[in-house]
Amino acid sequence: MNTRLVIFDLDGTLLNTIGDLAEAANHMLALRKLPQHDYATYCTFVGNGIMRLVERALPEELRTTEYVAAARQDFLDYYIDHIDQKTIPYAGIAALLSALQECGFRLAVASNKFQAGTEKLIHSYFPNIRFEAIFGQRPDVPLKPDPAVVEEILTLTGIDREEVLYVGDSGVDMLTAHAAGVRSIGVSWGFRSRQELAESRADCIVDCAEEILQIAQA
Repeated sequence: MNTRLVIFDLDGTLLNTIGDLAEAANHMLALRKLPQHDYATYCTFVGNGIMRLVERALPEELRTTEYVAAARQDFLDYYIDHIDQKTIPYAGIAALLSALQECGFRLAVASNKFQAGTEKLIHSYFPNIRFEAIFGQRPDVPLKPDPAVVEEILTLTGIDREEVLYVGDSGVDMLTAHAAGVRSIGVSWGFRSRQELAESRADCIVDCAEEILQIAQA
């Protein structure tokens, strides 16, 4: 199939952000003198937006609407100022994006991370890459796996869904791609397991960034 557009998830796909997410969540928990979690546990908490991350980090008895909202604000206050302390691009990602751009592919980001954080990370780590859209969590736009964000990108670019690859590291991403009717690539280096990607019906699973370029060019 002819590919014209590649849409990327952010956390766990382009960038390994778990260190800064974990630090911010543990900071929020420390303020409340609550038990903290290790990085591996946070890998199971992420993927559905900051609100769900904060909720999952809290003890179950404290997961009221009011408490989670207050905890989320403390998380964000810390995270936005420390968003790039431990975060790094995955191996080969910078070269992949450059190669895709040079080959004429159009690029976009569709993340469940809040919009300001999504934009800050993309502009910080990939300043020379031109993305058609950089979309994170925004008011009145449902989070993935709802396909609304992909549909918005398709409308913005005018590209047919048959010409799109969607790249992500989680079942949420694969479900998003299927719901939008676009081809999906699961990456094995992210926060979720290969088994989750397979069970979520990834069209293919790759183990290195270079494979994405090969698939796009096929």
